[in-house]
Amino acid sequence: MKKFLILCLSIGLLSCGSSKTVRDSKKVIKGSWTLNSITYSKTGKYNVTLLNDTSKDCFEGSTWQFVPNNNTGTYSINEASCSTGMRNFVFTIQEVNAETGFYDFLLKPTDEKYRSETNQGFRLELKSLSDTTMQWQQTVSVDGTPFIINMNFIKI
Repeated sequence: MKKFLILCLSIGLLSCGSSKTVRDSKKVIKGSWTLNSITYSKTGKYNVTLLNDTSKDCFEGSTWQFVPNNNTGTYSINEASCSTGMRNFVFTIQEVNAETGFYDFLLKPTDEKYRSETNQGFRLELKSLSDTTMQWQQTVSVDGTPFIINMNFIKI
């Protein structure tokens, strides 16, 4: 009876944890990345402020650090003509569809200056993740139609 109870407890604890796919993704995302390019689904010049912080031009070339064991990270704006410096955030990765491998990615700035007034995070889709590259997508609405922002990272 005692062994049966321990077995049931072990199964219960394991079933509450993250999926293996999400755990594996956290291992891959760990470390330093550079946001090397930002593209849009529609051509044209857009004045977009990303993560309630700054423009596309300022974000390109920024460096990012992910610490998955406590779901925290930092990014640094490096462009001299922008408000440079390090920003802190927390993040979560949640599996959306095991077949496609796309994940729901929530990034929430923790610095007072960059948090939104409602203290909400930014929901992104982790479209691809490998040992060397990562792509996030955020879909917003422009004039009632979907507008996709692609953020492309390389591991450093």
